Amino acid sequence: MTAAATADEAPDAAPRAARLGERFATTAGWRVARVVDAWQETPSARTLVLDVPGWPGHRAGQHVDLRLTADDGYTASRAYSVSAPTDPAHPGHVHVTVQRVMGGEVSTYLVDDLPVGAGIEVRGPVGGWFVWEPGTAHGAPVLLLAGGSGVTPLAAMVRARRAAGDRTPFRVLYSVRMPTDALFLDELTRGRLDGVDADVWFTRAAPPDAPRPPARIGLRDLAHHGWPAALEPVCYVCGPTGFVEAMTRMLLVLGHEARAIRAERFGPSTD
Repeated sequence: MTAAATADEAPDAAPRAARLGERFATTAGWRVARVVDAWQETPSARTLVLDVPGWPGHRAGQHVDLRLTADDGYTASRAYSVSAPTDPAHPGHVHVTVQRVMGGEVSTYLVDDLPVGAGIEVRGPVGGWFVWEPGTAHGAPVLLLAGGSGVTPLAAMVRARRAAGDRTPFRVLYSVRMPTDALFLDELTRGRLDGVDADVWFTRAAPPDAPRPPARIGLRDLAHHGWPAALEPVCYVCGPTGFVEAMTRMLLVLGHEARAIRAERFGPSTD
């Protein structure tokens, strides 16, 4: 499955040379994109802005496949969620936020080495179930549960809501190891007045002003900070497999309907 930084395969399955070749394939829906901007989100995560010719647009929650080609022609592709909705001013731009994975040659190259101006292949957008669009909630509130870099597609939903001036009530519960790992923290937590209510839990190290010591999200937390099942919220859960399974079980215990839970999972652990 996909998320902000889908688990890299072992280094020997990635390109043998961490260099992009200039020989790109154009089959099976792949497009040749260029990196037009990039910035560091955290010490281990970087956002890339890709200009993709002929891009059809995308929805918050969808993902793309990125493919690198080594000088010897060897290729490797990984899936990454888009971290921002389509921008009407730049409809061909795609934002992806990549979290470096320990031992992952592809994510390490994207975070540390891929220069602005470089080429990269893109395929997508992919996915139609784990998406949110302004004007589609029909009065139902939205609950976003994020584990680690799984916050990326959920941040795209928050950004889509704000860009459209949508008033659907959002609640965000974000579980992350420590402050230096937290993505989009200021953006997520500044919006209580505009209907985005976010709480952050740190599992390994919390800042001095944190309301509680490091701990995972528990059933009581979810019951207190999430939407009651009686309001019939749409629930989006994204993160490592263990996190997604735990949150899904808790939502069911709290009375949420299985049909209202949309889950996206990936490999690495957040704790």
